[in-house]
Amino acid sequence: MSRSDIESRSDWLSKASILTDALPFMRRYADSRVVVKFGGHAMGDGNLFNTFASDMVLLRQVGTNPIVVHGGGPQIGQMLERMAIKSEFVDGLRVTDKATVEIVEMVLAGSINKSIAAAINKSGGKAVGISGKDANLLTVKKLTRKSIDAESNIEKVTDLGFVGEPKSVDSKLINTLISDGFIPVVAPVGYGEDGETYNVNADTAAGAIAGATGAQRMLMLTDVEGVLAKDGKLIPELTINEANKLQKEGIISGGMIPKVETCIEAVKKGAEAAVILDGRVPHAVLLELFTSQGHGTIIRDN
Repeated sequence: MSRSDIESRSDWLSKASILTDALPFMRRYADSRVVVKFGGHAMGDGNLFNTFASDMVLLRQVGTNPIVVHGGGPQIGQMLERMAIKSEFVDGLRVTDKATVEIVEMVLAGSINKSIAAAINKSGGKAVGISGKDANLLTVKKLTRKSIDAESNIEKVTDLGFVGEPKSVDSKLINTLISDGFIPVVAPVGYGEDGETYNVNADTAAGAIAGATGAQRMLMLTDVEGVLAKDGKLIPELTINEANKLQKEGIISGGMIPKVETCIEAVKKGAEAAVILDGRVPHAVLLELFTSQGHGTIIRDN
């Protein structure tokens, strides 16, 4: 036997060992639903984008039912710049007027949504791109932001325009697609009670859908490892009470606050658990679901 044959055999034995270790976790998630919020760096990196698409196909092939909810902030910003439409942000949310929401819908429910579905289909899956407006998937209410003016100490309400948050989720369409073997890919726009189109934060939309569908996991792909302790080390597990305590102590702060709050809401509304994980790592979803150590910070009920 040649040296190359020995190395090849060693590689295959290693791969077989990985599959053996993953099998119990594959059984655990068989027939379950996993909502994956796709966004951040992974969406802009061609290799990570294609790897993500392949991973979604693999999940479906081993019996797990992925539901993809995606963002698209940078792409929206680029299109607004091309169209010479100015926009501003309040607490991380884009103030969205009538002209802006038309661009938001065009980018989210159009080019981004269909490119993700196409990538999954190219990888051997069967994905269908939809938006929150389809079959009344997401009915939203107008979102405003309250703040206290530092000089006058008077409460100020900021009108964010056509920005909404989920009021109700009708998951019939998602259930139908899954039962027919499809992977739903959801753009986070929805109808308001006034019949207008509203932009919805992708994290918030994913959390609402995870709760409504009783997902076993909601996986929030971000550009950070997860929730970090004071010493900068990853906190692998948190209960809702522990997460609230860390927020009060200021350990969970800044942009991590809304992500953790979204995870907590998803769990309270019906998801078994929610995970914040680093989408910059290839196969992050598979590492979280199919390995014993996981990959990120998981938040569960108390």
